[in-house]
Amino acid sequence: MRVFTVDSFTDRPFRGNPAAVCLLDDTVPDEWMQAVAAEMRHSETAFVLPQDDGPRSLRWFTPAVEVALCGHATLAAAHVLYSLGESGRLEFATRSGVLATEQTGDGLIAMDFPAKPATPGPPPEGLVEALGVTPVWTGRSEFDLLVEVGSVADVRAVHPDMERLIGVEARGVIVTASGEGTSADYVSRFFAPRAGVPEDPVTGSAHCVLAPYWSARLGRDALVGEQVSERGGTVRTTPQGDRVELAGHAVTIWSGELEV
Repeated sequence: MRVFTVDSFTDRPFRGNPAAVCLLDDTVPDEWMQAVAAEMRHSETAFVLPQDDGPRSLRWFTPAVEVALCGHATLAAAHVLYSLGESGRLEFATRSGVLATEQTGDGLIAMDFPAKPATPGPPPEGLVEALGVTPVWTGRSEFDLLVEVGSVADVRAVHPDMERLIGVEARGVIVTASGEGTSADYVSRFFAPRAGVPEDPVTGSAHCVLAPYWSARLGRDALVGEQVSERGGTVRTTPQGDRVELAGHAVTIWSGELEV
């Protein structure tokens, strides 16, 4: 069984967000996929299975749980398939519906994802204490909490208390600010200890929340988001109604065979 590690949302090795990609030949038990993801230890491992009729099946597992939506591992899976000779529009059947990708001439891969706008609301109990920041805006999307803070420096300075953050009811917490003073339109970081990922280096699905939020705030559709984790990465976002286009580059780091 072929397996790859791909760095997503970057055009340089050892940056962006690494994901494992397993190309399945046949169905396998969920428990086996979870065990492989735990062995890989990336924030996500993608499992791609061809179907006799219709889009390929695509599922994503963290080292701890299966998730319903993942951007960087979808980008990694598409990058692998394009590298192996696929072309044009690729479609994947997922727990979040059919997701599609297209590759442009400069190697950029655009993905058609559902938008997940956040609804404003007060921070849930324990969130502010867990993050150690003073929010200027908080809201909740289908999966995550969105917290805007005052500056890029505030985003970079966040050091969450992970034990407290595990107690906050959400898949993850997105901390964001305007990218004023940087080359990006907005910056962010993403924390998901409840899903077994204390901090995710670059999170495509978080940009399904960030894209509609910042496009409304800035009055423009096409934006550049920078995730300012230690590895860092760039996600280009364009809201399109109830969908959002996420685009980025990816780099294969290694490939091999899974023998078990």
